[in-house]
Amino acid sequence: MNKSIKILLVEDNEGDIYLTKSALKEGKIINEILIERDGQAAVNFLEKCTNNVNLKPNLILLDMNLPKLNGIEVLKYIKTNNELKHIPVIMLTTSSFEQDIVKSYKNYANCYITKPIDVKDFIQVVEKIEDFWISIVQLP
Repeated sequence: MNKSIKILLVEDNEGDIYLTKSALKEGKIINEILIERDGQAAVNFLEKCTNNVNLKPNLILLDMNLPKLNGIEVLKYIKTNNELKHIPVIMLTTSSFEQDIVKSYKNYANCYITKPIDVKDFIQVVEKIEDFWISIVQLP
């Protein structure tokens, strides 16, 4: 079965954007990857999605440390918006601070993953995200 998934990647680090896109393109699923490089740009894009179902992502990969609005602020926007709150949000970040993990789950993140420093490990994590959240889980 060939299914197509639209993924919104909210990330400001160009290296992580490249690695994430590369890992997802190697996968078995046809993905459309949308990229926003700061929190405010992500919220602006998601506002457009509330009026246009065709733009709405099936899955969001969200960094914690973003310019303009941080990941928690973007997460709060998503999870308090009736048109968006059903979209799974995976916090994919370098932060391993307990307070960031707790804040993320308190604001209804679906998953919290600390990015590995090693490139091979990072690619494996993204591949595992794809395996679980795209190949196994039924997304809205």
